[in-house]
Amino acid sequence: MLGFMINEQEQKEMEYLIKRELEELLLDMEDHRIDQMVKSAMKERYHTIFHLYRRVASKEECMKYMPKRTGGEI
Repeated sequence: MLGFMINEQEQKEMEYLIKRELEELLLDMEDHRIDQMVKSAMKERYHTIFHLYRRVASKEECMKYMPKRTGGEI
């Protein structure tokens, strides 16, 4: 396991960048033109990035991006 120290400004920047990536992935996963194999890889990426987000964001903020578990989705 690796660790690093960041200040509050860096934490907010990381939180912002990760949120934007999560939002982009969510939009892309709803696109019907994208192949299911690609969407599967995107779901894996979403979970990895969400776990990073949990480390820098508050519990309330994390709830907004919590992966849904309906019918095998995300």
